[in-house]
Amino acid sequence: MNIIEVAENLYLVDLPQSVEGFRKFISSWIVKDGSKALLVDIGPKSTIPKLIEALNYLGVKNVEFILLTHIHLDHSGGIAELLKKFPEAKVVAHRSARKHLIDPEKLWKASIEAIGELAEVYGKPEGIKETNLYSGKIEFAGKEIEVIETPGHASHHQSYLFGDFLFIGECAGVHIPLKNDYYLRPATPPKFYYEPAMDTLEKILKLGSKRVCFAHFGFKRDSVEIVERAMKQLKLWVSTVYDIACKRDVRDEKELIRIAKEELLEKDIKFSNYKLLDEDLKKREDFFIANSLKGIQEFVYETYCL
Repeated sequence: MNIIEVAENLYLVDLPQSVEGFRKFISSWIVKDGSKALLVDIGPKSTIPKLIEALNYLGVKNVEFILLTHIHLDHSGGIAELLKKFPEAKVVAHRSARKHLIDPEKLWKASIEAIGELAEVYGKPEGIKETNLYSGKIEFAGKEIEVIETPGHASHHQSYLFGDFLFIGECAGVHIPLKNDYYLRPATPPKFYYEPAMDTLEKILKLGSKRVCFAHFGFKRDSVEIVERAMKQLKLWVSTVYDIACKRDVRDEKELIRIAKEELLEKDIKFSNYKLLDEDLKKREDFFIANSLKGIQEFVYETYCL
């Protein structure tokens, strides 16, 4: 069990999966107030026992709120299992995501199509009761939590501001902390839309410097630095794929992904830290790098390569 105390009463729980490299990747955030807690994302069904173990270890008796940044399986797939343990918890999600939490069948089919066998590893989600869903004012530990719509990674993605802590989900990409540095890549799976993603980053930038709590993975003290880097990175990835797809007319998906990855490892300073990752993390990232590039490729083809 890997629990990291990021600040007083704020904990990051690593939720490793039974697949090579799936550590330091999926996480849940726990905010404590005595024996009460607020959670941000809860991981897939497969690791709910690990999350409950962490809550027990931290002395949590009551989960008041579960805030979901979005409902992809690695963030919300275990919600029904967790509610069996904490049936009074209020679940907060984007209005367009709520129906899929009640009836997750379409979500499950889309997950199988998008990530294949990995969805089976995460586990098939169960539906929750509509009465568990909450859309009112969110107050915890004497503070009001601001809900910020942040589409880009997903149309139903939202972030949460709790004091100086910004639970950013995946809208600034995937972050892996390294000694004295970090790895960063866009999280742009199909279906990807460039303008909402950039508008989201602009919106977050206007919040000023906040402490960033990533869904994947870890913590950074300055949101401005992270968001500015994410914006430059996203522009670079889109322009690189545009050059390969439209100007050089590379239409084979696998070949485009191979060329783009090779070029971006040369051009993108934070993505190039891929070379510093452990081998198992590289293997995991290879899958998601290809998925991110696939999303950008489809966007570029549909928008520019007509």
